[in-house]
Amino acid sequence: MKFMCFGYTDEKFDHMSESEKNKLFDVCFAYDDELRAKGHFLSGEALDSRSSSVTVRKKNGKVSVTDGPFVETKELLGGIAIIEARDLNEAIALVSNHPALGANASGFEIHPIFDMTPLMDASRLRRKAAKKN
Repeated sequence: MKFMCFGYTDEKFDHMSESEKNKLFDVCFAYDDELRAKGHFLSGEALDSRSSSVTVRKKNGKVSVTDGPFVETKELLGGIAIIEARDLNEAIALVSNHPALGANASGFEIHPIFDMTPLMDASRLRRKAAKKN
């Protein structure tokens, strides 16, 4: 099974020295390498500055774009990782050992990923058949 892991941080990370950030990155990337070597780490990315982010909403058919990720929380989405695990319990165990947890990450959300491939394949076939008619 694949799981999307959302890593949350707080504003303390923005105030860490370059040296502190580098130490944190080194232990986090080392753990990612361990997971990768065991076939668990599939992908991961950090998010850029929140100041370069926007929020897109649609209300009454009208699109609204506002600066920044304005959600009702003090925690900020810091990045994502896609991991492979047998089940949710293994995914929890893997994420529980991540060095960022407790260092600068205030938590991780773990969501099973729904495999859309069969739905996309079926849709592609329907659309192809519709073009022939």
